[in-house]
Amino acid sequence: MRVGVPKEIKNHEYRVGLTPASVAELVHAGHEVIVETKAGSGIDFADSAYTDAGARIVGTAQEVFDQAEMIVKVKEPQQSEIAMLKPHHLLFTYLHLAADKPQAEGLMKSGATCIAYETVTDRKGGLPLLKPMSEVAGRMSVQVGAHYLEKEQGGRGVLLGGVPGVAPAKVAILGGGISGVNAAQMAVGMRADVTIYDISNDRLAELDMFFSSQIKTEFASKAAIAEAVKHANLVIGAVLVPGAAAPKLVTREMIKTMQRGSVLVDIAIDQGGCFETSHATTHEDPVFEVDGVIHYCVANMPGAVARTSAFALNNATLPFALQLANLGAEAAMKANPHLAAGLNVYKGKIAFKAVADDLDLPYEAWNG
Repeated sequence: MRVGVPKEIKNHEYRVGLTPASVAELVHAGHEVIVETKAGSGIDFADSAYTDAGARIVGTAQEVFDQAEMIVKVKEPQQSEIAMLKPHHLLFTYLHLAADKPQAEGLMKSGATCIAYETVTDRKGGLPLLKPMSEVAGRMSVQVGAHYLEKEQGGRGVLLGGVPGVAPAKVAILGGGISGVNAAQMAVGMRADVTIYDISNDRLAELDMFFSSQIKTEFASKAAIAEAVKHANLVIGAVLVPGAAAPKLVTREMIKTMQRGSVLVDIAIDQGGCFETSHATTHEDPVFEVDGVIHYCVANMPGAVARTSAFALNNATLPFALQLANLGAEAAMKANPHLAAGLNVYKGKIAFKAVADDLDLPYEAWNG
């Protein structure tokens, strides 16, 4: 199969769909890999590293799309990229369609087969291609939260871990999944006062055992969340409904009760965000203020640590990319139902029910 890797064009996105090491694996398996020039330059992968791995370098994204059968990316295709997709293409990347109807409609119109990293599953019911970026985003959320709590950033002027004689900051983490756990690990390491909120009592029990006395846990009722938001210095939204829009757990009225200079970090922003006041921001302009509360809602958070993220992502995606290249999309999905769970758009229809429901678009299950 001819596999194409265009340079990412989303704002401040430096990750790359395939590292040179991944290219070498695909070439070794007998595939041709076409890489747009400077696709990896943002994380110090020179074109020569790709040619040494067996790739062929082309000058433009258009050439990649014209020549490749499978397109491997990191972030959702921008409108200029959607315009280059054709019915014969297989697109393998993050999509997050539930919060992006224009993208969904564009992909439907293209006729391409689109498999989303974020809905591919594993034997345990997990999301193995979302997990590495959830780990990165969770850990980053505490870093950026601590930064924006600083007074010169507009924050309240609170040190996350406090000092002897001064209480640490209160950190409320909404969601006890991969992102939430990684956020908690970082916050605990910085000696913050951490509470995780979740709607699963079983999960809360697991977290209590895992963290022991280092954190507190609480059932995520509306009343508990309202009380948490009122007193927290940093609130991290880490909820996830696979493939679907994130629930709005924190209302505008709750935010009005927060202390001035508090910080919200919305990890769920790719799926629409879990704060009523959230809207997607970029690394170029990452924050905005509502009612005196700083909102950090960057839709590609892991892009800030692009080199770490690219390696972590490729570690997870490469086995699936090889299976798709070796067998083709339909045969690979028939052979691997977990890969089939990643199918979001097929022959002009939405093939993932949660996306179709959220966007009010036609749904047609793939019956391979």
